[in-house]
Amino acid sequence: MELTLIALVAFLALLGMGILASAIRIVKEWERIVVLRLGKLVGVKGPGLVVLVPFVDRGLIVDLRLITIDVPKQEVITKDNVTVSVDAVVYYRVLDPERVVTRVRDYHYAIALLAQTTLRDVIGQVELDDLLVKREEINKRIQKIIDEVTSPWGVKVVAVTIKSVELPETMVRAMAKQAEAERLKRARIIEAEGERAAAAILAEAARIYEGHPVALRLRELQTYIDIAKERNLILITESRGLEATSVGAAIAATKSQGGERR
Repeated sequence: MELTLIALVAFLALLGMGILASAIRIVKEWERIVVLRLGKLVGVKGPGLVVLVPFVDRGLIVDLRLITIDVPKQEVITKDNVTVSVDAVVYYRVLDPERVVTRVRDYHYAIALLAQTTLRDVIGQVELDDLLVKREEINKRIQKIIDEVTSPWGVKVVAVTIKSVELPETMVRAMAKQAEAERLKRARIIEAEGERAAAAILAEAARIYEGHPVALRLRELQTYIDIAKERNLILITESRGLEATSVGAAIAATKSQGGERR
C-alpha cells in the first residue's frame, strides 16, 4: 500500500514537472514567440521568460535574425537564346512575427520557391551581355519583385546576389575569340598611331636637315661614333663632294671667326 502511494506521488510529481516545463518558455533576444490560445492569436511575447497556460496556449518561435537562402542552379534561356546556369543568394529577415505566422504556412520554403521562379523570369528577359555586365541592376530588380510579394507576409528581403553564371563551352570559346580580336584591333590601332607620330617627327627632322645640311652631316658623324662603340664592326664610309664641301666650309667659317676674335 505504501509503495503504491509513493509511486503515485512520484508519478504526479513527474507529471506536474512536465506540465510546468511545457508552460515555461525562455525566449532569446533574437526570437519572439507568437502565442495562440485555443487557436486564437493572443499576441507576441519575448524576449525573456514567458509563461503559457498548459493545454490551452501554444507558442510558435520566430527568428528575427538575418536568414540566408541559397537558390539552387537554374537552367535559364536568356532573351538572345543562350542557355546559362545561374544560382543566387537571398537575404531576408522577419519584421512582423504575427503576419509571418498567420498569413503563410512555411515562409522560408515559400521565399525559396519564389526566389527560384523570379530568378528564372528575370534572367529570361535580359540578354547575355546585360547579364554579365549589369549584374547589380539585375540583383536589385529581383530583390524588388520578391520584396513586393513577401512584404504582406511581414518579411523584408534585404538583398539578392547572383553568385555565378555558367556558360556553354562553345559560347566561352566564342567570347574568348571575340576578346582576342578586340585586343588585336586595339594593338594595331596603337601601332598605327605610333607610326603616324614617328612619321610626323621624322618629317619635321627632314625639313630641318634640308635647311641645314651641316646638321645632317654632324648627325651622320654622331651615328658613326655610336656604331664605333661596337668593336666587332668595321665601318667604311664614303664622303660625297657636297657634304665634304659643306663640312669644310663650316670648319673654315669657324676658323675665320676664331681668327677675327683673336
